[in-house]
Amino acid sequence: MAKDQIQVLNALDVAKTQWYHFTAIIIAGMGFFTDAYDLFCVSLVTKLLGRIYYHVEGAERPGTLPPNVSAAVNGVAFVGTLSGQLFFGWLGDKLGRKKVYGITLLLMVICSIGSGLSFGHNPKTVLSTLCIFRFWLGFGIGGDYPLSATIMSEYSNKKTRGAFIAAVFAMQGFGILGGGLFAIIISAAFKAYFDSPSYEVDPLGSTVPQADYIWRIIVMVGAIPAALTYYSRTKMPETARYTALVAKNTAQAAADMSKVLQVEIEVDPVKEEQSKVKPYGFFSKEFLRRHGLHLLGTASTWFLLDIAFYSQNLFQKDIFTAVGWIPPAKTMNAIEEVYKIARAQTLIALCSTVPGYWFTVALIDRIGRFKIQLMGFFFMTVFMFALAIPYDHWTHKDNRIGFVVLYSLTFFFANFGPNSTTFVVAAEIFPARFRSTCHGISSAAGKLGAIVGAFGFLYLAQNKDKSKTDAGYPAGIGVKNALILLGCVNVAGFFCTLFMVPEAKGKSLEEMSGENEEEEVESQDVEKSHANNNSTVTHI
Repeated sequence: MAKDQIQVLNALDVAKTQWYHFTAIIIAGMGFFTDAYDLFCVSLVTKLLGRIYYHVEGAERPGTLPPNVSAAVNGVAFVGTLSGQLFFGWLGDKLGRKKVYGITLLLMVICSIGSGLSFGHNPKTVLSTLCIFRFWLGFGIGGDYPLSATIMSEYSNKKTRGAFIAAVFAMQGFGILGGGLFAIIISAAFKAYFDSPSYEVDPLGSTVPQADYIWRIIVMVGAIPAALTYYSRTKMPETARYTALVAKNTAQAAADMSKVLQVEIEVDPVKEEQSKVKPYGFFSKEFLRRHGLHLLGTASTWFLLDIAFYSQNLFQKDIFTAVGWIPPAKTMNAIEEVYKIARAQTLIALCSTVPGYWFTVALIDRIGRFKIQLMGFFFMTVFMFALAIPYDHWTHKDNRIGFVVLYSLTFFFANFGPNSTTFVVAAEIFPARFRSTCHGISSAAGKLGAIVGAFGFLYLAQNKDKSKTDAGYPAGIGVKNALILLGCVNVAGFFCTLFMVPEAKGKSLEEMSGENEEEEVESQDVEKSHANNNSTVTHI
């Protein structure tokens, strides 16, 4: 592979889009459907968990999860995801993508079911069990990030590679939408059979015993789409790029891809001496020189993006209440509250989340990753500052529709922007033997940002007046100042993209990662070695 790519890789780069590409998108994408469903469905049932397990006799409002319990239920999955991204990212390069791809899905299926079967009736037992299963659920979800991205990038042709990888990630939007729709259906069905008075009429009777089944069913159903694609994952061949470039078995790579692409691929003769040249390692100075800046770029932009992206949940409750989508909790019973929350989140997903993802799929190979990411950070900055600077203006009842519009646009440009492109770029610009590891590191940095955004800003955004904070929280800097800070985070993301993230549109993976150049150097070293050996023989 000195100057010309191995024939099998070239065949992949120039292959026309065919049914197998769409099959790979579905197989990989259903993992992300499950990922999003499982990670976001808990936000639909946390209010219900509070009503069931933390009811306080005589309280004016329904029970809610204490801050530390709420943080544990939501945060433990993030910690598991971060751990899984690092571990399976490394394992995908060590053992191969195919060997570990089914394990992540199996873990998701088992732990989704386990989450719903969390045993016990007292709060401590049920929620402790739930947290244990959600950690390992997150661990499996985390593994899906680097493996799905890497597999899709290595199967794709260079003309539509960005759209294919983005399409896998865009299945998250359908996962969020599917979770909301299922919660609407199941809560409506239970409400029809087990209706009850509102909390203000009958505090204890507003939460019927059957409500405990609702959250369990919702979290368990996430196992179904994952289980449906498990067999297909186990039958996928190893990617040609891993087999040819990492395992050094070009003949097997050609045989696998001949079946996939339904064309005859000739095997290139590869000199045995080339494989003896030891390539540089991940912790080497050479890796740092070639890819250090790019890894810093993909990790930092994903970290900054997820701080802003996950912190947007901070003002969702204010928006939903402002436009009348969710009335005060005490005016509803427990099942009705699940229905209203699910309906509100489904509307947000339908109007801004899903369209943003698919705008990226449609335009990423035309506009390019770099421009879309810059544009996304730019407009997120603009809309965050537009929400923050005149924040008092938006708090007036007459102006809250404008607040909803700006909020939705911020979400739209996050998805038609860095939330999609960070996933794509990290799968394209690193060598095959480090690709899964580097994607795992980049996505783990993003999940660290999600933890900062979801929990750090939850405390920061609390009212400056302690008497006006949410129950159990200390005084913070207020929503206005938190929004200004988030705007600055987006500015930082813009400049990190500008100086550290390359454009991969229309280029082969080997061209982007420098593997062509690397192989060329290795070939020259082999030739020099032959020349030296020949001169030695002549001299003798």
